[in-house]
Amino acid sequence: MALVLLLMYLALGAVAGAIAGLLGLGGGVIIVPALIYSFAWQGMPESVLTHLAVGTSLATIAVTSISSVRTHHLHGAVLWKVFLWMVPGVVIGVWLGANIANTLSGANLQFAYGIFLLCVAIQMGLGLQPKGEKNFQAGPTLLAPSGIIGVFSAMFGIGGGSLTVPYLSWRGLIIQKAVATSAAVGLPVAIVGAITNIVVAWGHRDLPAYSSGYVYWPAFLGIVMTSAYCARFGAKLAHSMSPPRLKQGFAFFALILGIHFIMKNL
Repeated sequence: MALVLLLMYLALGAVAGAIAGLLGLGGGVIIVPALIYSFAWQGMPESVLTHLAVGTSLATIAVTSISSVRTHHLHGAVLWKVFLWMVPGVVIGVWLGANIANTLSGANLQFAYGIFLLCVAIQMGLGLQPKGEKNFQAGPTLLAPSGIIGVFSAMFGIGGGSLTVPYLSWRGLIIQKAVATSAAVGLPVAIVGAITNIVVAWGHRDLPAYSSGYVYWPAFLGIVMTSAYCARFGAKLAHSMSPPRLKQGFAFFALILGIHFIMKNL
């Protein structure tokens, strides 16, 4: 059983990393639903399995995003002034979001996640892109939106890229700098989110062995061992394939998953 689980988590990390590199998505969009199904298959209690999926996803992102941030920084694409203005907002938002998620039942959290997946599917399927404003200036106006991004990132176990990139693009950043800065912002999102998920659920009676709060370490280790390498492979593969078609395919997949989570928990 232990060997089967290890192989499953290694495969999950590989698939999540490859899709993240291929489509430019945060791995959390793939990792969270996959962990929900795998934890259910393991027989984990419904009361904690969704929260465990979210917390474990954030913990993996905290590790796997480091190489991405370093690469973007070396290319001079990260706008660190924007990053510094966004960090206070996302940190407060992540703390708040993780605590909100902790008050929700597993069913309600899955329902909310289903709605989030529907939004991702619509955005990707229709290729919706915000129109940028001109004369973007980093400053206090970034704090409130960053807080909102932090809340939803913590609730859904994502690094925030699916929210931060469209927001920064709308504010007027070119896509390369929006993606790079979003990756940098995603690091404190994941770190604070993982720590908060550990703290709020410490000692929960329904937690399985080998977990600290809402972080399940066997899944964490398996995913981080393969996801970073496969993300680089996916990024290279993207140059020889058709990203628009791939995004439409993944949008359909996200749509089906979103509908499933909503209908299951009505």
